[in-house]
Amino acid sequence: MKTNLLFDFIVDKPSKTVFVNREFNAALPLVWDAFTKQEILDQWWAPKPFASKTKVMNFEVGGRRFYAMVSPEGNEHWAIQKYTSISPKTNFKMLNAFADADENPQLPGSDWDFNFSEENGITKVNIIIKNDSLERMEQMIEMGFQGGFTMTLNYLDTLLETLSKK
Repeated sequence: MKTNLLFDFIVDKPSKTVFVNREFNAALPLVWDAFTKQEILDQWWAPKPFASKTKVMNFEVGGRRFYAMVSPEGNEHWAIQKYTSISPKTNFKMLNAFADADENPQLPGSDWDFNFSEENGITKVNIIIKNDSLERMEQMIEMGFQGGFTMTLNYLDTLLETLSKK
């Protein structure tokens, strides 16, 4: 079992891009499902103590996920993800934007590009997040995106370990 799994989080302000590279000690089909199935996403897609609550999700080109990160006090922070490209088990792309509770996006958003590969039972996920503006990217960073997303991916790692044993 590989214990020194890759985890890079690189912020490139000149290109308004964030690069996240993360390995998981789990098979690719399970990792893919964790990123693309509502019932699994809602178990990890929010930094604790927040919870993820999906209102609508249809994972298909042109489809969307409308969800909230819910604080322990019940405050909801909504976002919408619109799927723009899907190559099963290898790649999907989406536009991600903050939104209000009525699904009105707060633009600009960011373009997310997820790439999946597996070698010797280790699945690597490369995520490229391109922001329309430096202001949008700095807003993400100021809101604690790096720490929150790191925490969230670590929760996914724990969840994958549990799901792999089933």
